[in-house]
Amino acid sequence: MKRSAAEIIREYGPFPGVDGVHGVSYDGRHVWFATDGRLNALDPESGKTERSLDVTADAGTAFDGRHLFQIAEDRIQKIDPQTGTVLNTIPAPGSGNSGLAWAEGTLWVGQHRDRKIHQIDPETGAILRTIESNRFVTGVTWSHGELWHGTWENDESELRHVDPQTGTVLERLDMPAGTGVSGLEADGGDRFYCGGGKSGVLRAVRRPR
Repeated sequence: MKRSAAEIIREYGPFPGVDGVHGVSYDGRHVWFATDGRLNALDPESGKTERSLDVTADAGTAFDGRHLFQIAEDRIQKIDPQTGTVLNTIPAPGSGNSGLAWAEGTLWVGQHRDRKIHQIDPETGAILRTIESNRFVTGVTWSHGELWHGTWENDESELRHVDPQTGTVLERLDMPAGTGVSGLEADGGDRFYCGGGKSGVLRAVRRPR
């Protein structure tokens, strides 16, 4: 297993009126981050929040190329990113859902205290596969065919590259002490975007080559 210190490239925020950052996603242009009652579209170059959608948004966020998906308590909402209209909802797999990602035509849902990642059917919510972790799961993303998840436990947090079949940890990026991870997304290039929990900050972290 490879282990190294996470390289934080940039910090965004704190943002006015934002008490905490939950889910994080990326649509190719904007970084979307969930706050209580809003989904916000951030331009990662200028650092400006360009618009917001009024939707329940208390955990993970994902983007499938056309639609946003957002965990809202015990359900997952499919949202039109232009209007904020909720197009469909499916049940979330149990309680304590945290991270959310889109890959392989399915959704991947992190469960915080249960320390699991579920692959689910985006139409029905049926669980297709479950991966166990030995740490709290606070964010989930796919990057270049690799499954990564965030952890945050006892004031220690990291980004983990794990085997999607077994959950075996292949690589760890240690975040600085006292830095939380609440939501995780890869931009398809050399960056991860990480929510900073109650700090109200969003961080860009360099993805290892």
